[in-house]
Amino acid sequence: MVVTRAGVEIGTGTLKMEDRRGSWVFIEDEQIELAASRTINEKLGEDAYISVTSFNRNVLLTGDVSNEAIRTKAAKLAINVKNVRDIFNEIVITPRSTTLSRNNDTLITAKVKSRFLDNGVFQINHVKVITENSVTYLAGMVKHTEGKKATELASSTPGVAKVVTIFEYLD
Repeated sequence: MVVTRAGVEIGTGTLKMEDRRGSWVFIEDEQIELAASRTINEKLGEDAYISVTSFNRNVLLTGDVSNEAIRTKAAKLAINVKNVRDIFNEIVITPRSTTLSRNNDTLITAKVKSRFLDNGVFQINHVKVITENSVTYLAGMVKHTEGKKATELASSTPGVAKVVTIFEYLD
């Protein structure tokens, strides 16, 4: 096993950065994302563009739908997935986002992550970054100083219209 300066372990064909969640929770988060995405896609199909993100079994729903009934149904479907603790329903009721808008969101997320890496106040995997419609969501298990710095860095990143935090504080 090789340990690098960034705290990345490389061994047996896997790459795992030091994570504040236990490895079982990391795996549960992956399972939650897959199960919730599959269920939402099967039940709502073309009626919704929804992304599912899980961090420490807290689920963030982002994307766009055409009405409140679909938004509510997506949250109900996600909360019933095994091991989900809580739902943060940030789905907006609006016409479907364009490919250009989604590409812009991907670029914003990359810029925020780059700023996190350059700043070096916390490990990049302590804060998950998601951007939808130029709104950047930050989720993670952080110390108050880390959360404050992450919010400052994200909110001052070009293209970010708003920052929404979903933090669990360790101190």
